[in-house]
Amino acid sequence: MSLLEISGVNKTFGGLKALDDVNLSVREGTVHAIIGPNGAGKSTLLNAIIGKLIPDNGTVTFNGEDIVGHKPHEINQAGISRVFQTPEIFGELSIMENMMIPLLAHRDGAFKMNPWKRSDDEADLIDKAHHFLDDVNLWGKKDTIAGSLSRGDKRRLELAMCLSQDPKLLLLDEPTAGMARADTNNTIDLLKQIASRGITMAIIEHDMHVVFSLAERISVLAQGHVIVEGTPEEIKVDPKVREAYLGGAEV
Repeated sequence: MSLLEISGVNKTFGGLKALDDVNLSVREGTVHAIIGPNGAGKSTLLNAIIGKLIPDNGTVTFNGEDIVGHKPHEINQAGISRVFQTPEIFGELSIMENMMIPLLAHRDGAFKMNPWKRSDDEADLIDKAHHFLDDVNLWGKKDTIAGSLSRGDKRRLELAMCLSQDPKLLLLDEPTAGMARADTNNTIDLLKQIASRGITMAIIEHDMHVVFSLAERISVLAQGHVIVEGTPEEIKVDPKVREAYLGGAEV
């Protein structure tokens, strides 16, 4: 069953066709990678999914509902959480304070001013924060200022914050960008653990090591159009992929 279905999506900026009749299906409970060269339309497609821009035409159906025209916060509340290239955390706050913000927002339906000041009275949410931080091996650092964390730990914190929203779909925009290989491999392991729980993921990624370690299906974008989709094994040997994405060299 498809959790996310993109059908006939086009987007033009002036004379540039950023998306050209894009059709893509992400099956529930799978990890689906979207790859392609710079300028292929990957970021534009991601922004169309999360409501940051509206396609010229076509549909983006999530969990059976067309979400084109919905506001980003409505799409988030419907069950789509996005992980950005640069971890989106509150660097001046502690890890625990960062966790309390989405937990309170998810419970109350809105972000609060200085919500962490209420944390001592929120025993149930503290238990939940413990659970999510323990999942990403950060509970022992809960009082650490988030801005001082390594790139890998910042990503772990962001993932814990996203997971606290109980998403049906995680969109990950180059989740290992800027990481050393050790942090990259640790992040791959963490994402595998998350995927094993049945959480659907769509990943935009340039690092083929990450793509082939995680993805069950891969869609390849070139010049705003999906040129091929298949399993990692099929993508590795597809001549169109080698030509458009890898300059003719084998993966």
